[in-house]
Amino acid sequence: MKSIKNIQKITKAMKMVAASKLRAVQTRTENSRGLWQPFTALLGDTPSVDVKKNVIVAITSDKGLCGGINSTSVKVSRALHKLTSGPEKESKYVILGEKGKVQLLRDSKNSIEMTASELQKNPINYTQIAVLADDILKNVEYDALRVIFNKFHSVISFKPTMVTILSPEVAEKEAEAGGKTGDLDSYEIEGGETKAEILQNLAEFQFSCVMYNGALENACSELGARMSAMDSSSRNAGDMLDRLTLTYNRTRQASITTELTEIISGASALEG
Repeated sequence: MKSIKNIQKITKAMKMVAASKLRAVQTRTENSRGLWQPFTALLGDTPSVDVKKNVIVAITSDKGLCGGINSTSVKVSRALHKLTSGPEKESKYVILGEKGKVQLLRDSKNSIEMTASELQKNPINYTQIAVLADDILKNVEYDALRVIFNKFHSVISFKPTMVTILSPEVAEKEAEAGGKTGDLDSYEIEGGETKAEILQNLAEFQFSCVMYNGALENACSELGARMSAMDSSSRNAGDMLDRLTLTYNRTRQASITTELTEIISGASALEG
């Protein structure tokens, strides 16, 4: 009973800590959505694009005790890996977060190209994510980057989300085939840059913006899920404590009743 009371204190404290952190992260998350949405309007989002080299960037958390948030991201990543693999296709993982890494190492060790952790050790900022995104682009060959994260809706609701970023070469092919990228030709380009250079710059900036928003969305979803999980744990601890207290009291009363019966029986025997 004492240990359950102590656990209940810990879960209540963890819920309060998650709630205080959530308020700060939620505002930044909502503001960050405006960074990458213009890219979708300009370049479009083509999740069904068929390319040879796919890179799945799975954003997960470093810590547990937050419900099934990491399992959801891993399940979506595995399903996408199966869809994008084939005889003439290559699909690799880039994993952000310790929990995703641990789960995917079990069955996809050879497909993991790169891992990173401790993103949330300090408050997430764009500079930190931009450096990481640049590192990924330098070390990984890709035709399409598919970023998977949990989009925050409310404390009890998050939705697995995928955003696709195409390489400049694939983006040009899509434009020639009548894709959304073809709309770039209607804009006047200044500065003497070619369309290929602009697409390269756009792809790099789009990736860093999507990563930044994805990291914040996932952090927000993690804190919301942890609040919900710790609330359930506290209530379960309370229910268990009530049951144990009832059992303890019944056992104590039964013991007292037995002792009284023995004393009365002994007294009656002496009188007789």
